[in-house]
Amino acid sequence: MNNADLIIATLKANGVSRGFGIPSGNVLPLMEAMRSGGVEFILTAHEGSAGFAADVTGRMTGTPGFCIATLGPGATNLATGVGGAFLDRSPVIAITCNLNTDQLGRRIQMWIDHHALFKPITKATLKLEQGCVAQTLTQAIALALSEPKGPVHLDLPEDVALAATNERVAAPAQPAKLAAAADAALARAGELIATAERPIAVLGATAMRLADPSSLRTMIERHNLPFATTTMAKGMIDEDHPLALGCIERACRQVQRRFLHSADLIVGLGYDTVEVEYEAWIGNRPLLQIDIEPVDVAPSVNLIHQVTGDFDSSLARLCAMPAATNRWSSAMLAEHRRTFQTALRPAGKMFTAYAAIDAVRRALPREGLLAFDVGAHTHQIASQWSAHAPKTFHITNGWSSMGFGLPGAIAAKLARPEAPVVCLLGDGCFQMTCGEVATAKRLGITLPIVVLDDRWLALIKVKQIRRQLPLYGTELQAETYREPPAHYFGVPALAANSADALESSVTSALAANGPTVIEAVVDSDHYLDTVYD
Repeated sequence: MNNADLIIATLKANGVSRGFGIPSGNVLPLMEAMRSGGVEFILTAHEGSAGFAADVTGRMTGTPGFCIATLGPGATNLATGVGGAFLDRSPVIAITCNLNTDQLGRRIQMWIDHHALFKPITKATLKLEQGCVAQTLTQAIALALSEPKGPVHLDLPEDVALAATNERVAAPAQPAKLAAAADAALARAGELIATAERPIAVLGATAMRLADPSSLRTMIERHNLPFATTTMAKGMIDEDHPLALGCIERACRQVQRRFLHSADLIVGLGYDTVEVEYEAWIGNRPLLQIDIEPVDVAPSVNLIHQVTGDFDSSLARLCAMPAATNRWSSAMLAEHRRTFQTALRPAGKMFTAYAAIDAVRRALPREGLLAFDVGAHTHQIASQWSAHAPKTFHITNGWSSMGFGLPGAIAAKLARPEAPVVCLLGDGCFQMTCGEVATAKRLGITLPIVVLDDRWLALIKVKQIRRQLPLYGTELQAETYREPPAHYFGVPALAANSADALESSVTSALAANGPTVIEAVVDSDHYLDTVYD
C-alpha cells in the first residue's frame, strides 16, 4: 500500500464515497487509489465546480465533501469552491496534488505556495508528510466536522503519494463537541421569550447543521413564535407552517423589515451574520441571540442577551421550558404572508421571471430539491420559493459566488438519487458553468437545468439603474433571441416561453433518463421593484 491508497482508505472509513476534480499527472496516483479503493472520481469541467459540489455533498450528507486539484492554476480554481464551503460552513476535505517534495519552493512551472493560498479560506491547511499521513488526514477530517464546520486543505507532494507505507488506517475521526450553554443564560432567554408580547424568531444558517432539525420546529411551536428565515435556513421548518413569515433580506425586503420592526423582541436562532448583518435590518428592536458562538454585531444593534453553546442542547432545553404565549394572532400572520407574496408578483404582461419560478415550483414535487445560482434571481427565488423540508434548498449565501448552482445540483442528486432535483440559474451563471452539463450527462442523472434568460447580468443592471449610472458592461446578448440549439454536449435543449410550457417541460424532464436544458426567455423588469424595493 502506498500513501495515496492510505488516504483513500482513510476517507472511505470516514464515510466518503466520491470526490470531484480534474486530473493532471500529479493527480494520477490519487485517482488510481480512488479507482482501486472504491471511492468514485467524478470529472468536472472546472475545479471551482468540484469545490462547490464537495460543499453541497458535505452539507447534505454530514460527511466531508471531497475535492481534488492539481497545483498552481488547478489550486487557484479550486479555491473558489473551497471559499464557499468556508463562509457557508460546510465540511470539506480539499487535496491539492503537488510537485515532489524536493521541488517545493523553487521557481518551477505551476508552483505556488498552496498553504498561503488556502490559509484565509479554510479552517486549516496541512502538509501530508511521510510517516504521519493517516494521523494528519484524520485530524483534518475531525476539524472539518467540528463546529463551526468548514473545509480543511491538505497538500500532497507526488513522491509522498507514491511512497510505500506501513501506516494503518486510523479509527474514524471524532469531531470535537461544543460545550452546552450555561443554565443561567438559557433561563434568562426563556424569561425574555415568555415576557415578550410580539416576539419574532429569525432562523439562520447554523440551523442547517442541527443533529435533530425537528427540535427547531418543536421549540417554535411550544413558544408560539412566528418565524422568518435567512436564505440558507429555508425549509428547516416547512414554510407552509402557520407561524412562517418568509425569507428576510431578499426580494421585497422592505415588506419584511416593516413587519419585523413591529416586534418587541427578535430571537436569532442560529443566525449567522455572514448572510446579512443584523444592523442592515433590525433597527432598534431588542435582540436575543442563541447560537454556537458570540454574535458579530455593530455597536448600533440593541443586543440585550445571548446564549452561546451547543445549538442542539440549547434548543432541547428551551423546548423543556414552560410554553410561552404572546399577542400574535393567526390572522395577523396570514395577512402578512399574503401581503408579502403579492408584492413579489407585480402585474406584468410578459412571461415574467417570477412566473417562471412559480412554474418550476409547481412542477417539482414538495419533497424535491432545488439548487440555484447567484444573481437577481437569487433574491426572487429566496423570497418566493416555498421550501418544505431541511436541506432541500441549496445556494451559497456567505460566499455568494456565481457558478454554484449547476455543480450544486449535480452533487445534490448524487447525494439523494431517489429525490427529484432541479437546477435553476440565470443566463450569466449558465455561461460560466455550462460545461457541467457534460458532467451531468456522463453521470446519467435526471436533472432539469432551467435557464432564466433575460439577456443581462440583471442584478448589476438593477444596481446601475438605482445609482443612476448608464447601462454598460452588463448586457449578455444584444441580438434578437433565437431558439436554443438542439443540444449542449449531447444533452437536449428545449425552449419554454410561457409558464404552462415551462411547467410541462420540467415535469417531462423529471421523468427523463438524463439531464435536460430548458431555456426560458423571461421579462425581468420587475426586479427593479422586487429585488431592490
